[in-house]
Amino acid sequence: MTAGRVLVVGDLITDVVAVLDGPPATGSDTPAAIRFSGGGQAANTAAWLAAQGVPVTLVGAVGDDGQGRERVAELERAGVDCAVTRHREHATGTVIVLATAGERTMITERGANLRLAPADVDAALAAAPDARHLHLSAYTLLDAGSRPAGLRALAAARERGLTTSVDAASAAPLRRVGAAAFLSWVRGVDLLLVNADEATVLAGGLDPAAQGRALSASARRIVVKQGAAGAVWVDRDATVAVAPARRVAVVDVTGAGDAFAAGLLAAWLAGADAAVALRRAGDLGAMAVSQVGARPTP
Repeated sequence: MTAGRVLVVGDLITDVVAVLDGPPATGSDTPAAIRFSGGGQAANTAAWLAAQGVPVTLVGAVGDDGQGRERVAELERAGVDCAVTRHREHATGTVIVLATAGERTMITERGANLRLAPADVDAALAAAPDARHLHLSAYTLLDAGSRPAGLRALAAARERGLTTSVDAASAAPLRRVGAAAFLSWVRGVDLLLVNADEATVLAGGLDPAAQGRALSASARRIVVKQGAAGAVWVDRDATVAVAPARRVAVVDVTGAGDAFAAGLLAAWLAGADAAVALRRAGDLGAMAVSQVGARPTP
């Protein structure tokens, strides 16, 4: 069995990544290695899927500017089909990433990502009759401007018989919209990915398996990512699979969760069981943290 085409819906952004030797010196100077690169949760996941040979289409929005053209071109070179709308009146989104060993802090300007519209999603689905699965970055749901597009993506995928997955994105915006609202938006998805902080926002301070069981009222399968502690898979028939994390030297954790999601999806959609899918996800996550930047290197 092959994974089939995956539509990834969500953000496409320019990352300004500053890798620091230690915490930033507030009010003063902190040395860092700084690089500009393509980013965005959805775009990163699409790139990692393409690197595994999975046919993938990214549905997103950029500005009609140099940054937007560069972001689309680099994804196309990586093998991603881009159903990306350009907006003259809005700049391509930018994120400043402050990265230290094992952690990263993001300062975000969403830009044109907020202009993603339901019609963009419908057009991309119509142009991809071979699509089997839709993966949604929850950033699309967490911003009011793009929320209709995120909701339409999930509804349209169900209408067409596609399986669905959602990556919960980030704890702080989840907290702002509230757990009840978010879980109502993703109700019925086939797979929900959350990290430890996001799981706590959505399910409380339980152990990961208990968080997964609580969230299974909204999604059919839950994966709770715990960083260096590995990951837990829970589905509605009470099956629990646990995978330890691979031990690697951590250089930059930017995009590690996106690589993990791509590895998980590629394996699961190809018919792998939970344990195998988690191991494949962990392999890609380990590859991501051992390099600088959020995308696979050639």
